[in-house]
Amino acid sequence: MNEPDESFLTNCLFFTANRLGRTITKIAEEAFAPTGLSPMYGYLIRLAVGTPGISQKELAEKLSVAPSTLTRFVDKLETRKLVKREVEGKTVRIYPTPKGADVLPVIKQASKNLSERYEEVLGKSFASELSRQLVFSSEEMEK
Repeated sequence: MNEPDESFLTNCLFFTANRLGRTITKIAEEAFAPTGLSPMYGYLIRLAVGTPGISQKELAEKLSVAPSTLTRFVDKLETRKLVKREVEGKTVRIYPTPKGADVLPVIKQASKNLSERYEEVLGKSFASELSRQLVFSSEEMEK
């Protein structure tokens, strides 16, 4: 019996991008474990601390998530008293709480540990170029 041709897997952007996504997600979750937060929650807090009063709409765009997903993220962080919402007309703004600002150093360290881990494997230059290419590719395909 002939061996099946499985090149369709390695030549398929869908398959390879998902494979990379699963791998980097696992590494990111390990790096962020000391924070008690998932990586997405950590990055949301970083954005809220860096831009107090950022709108939920802008946060969803920056994190590349659906508005309903972002609402769930904010709900959870608000329950943990790490962020708070303020409504201005139709705009919902997100602010860090003092507790949220206090966890920022641990979140930044987790981010640093994450990048150091994948840069160790891929090399700093290649990791940076891969990130740049992924952003470009995503933006092109979203058009």
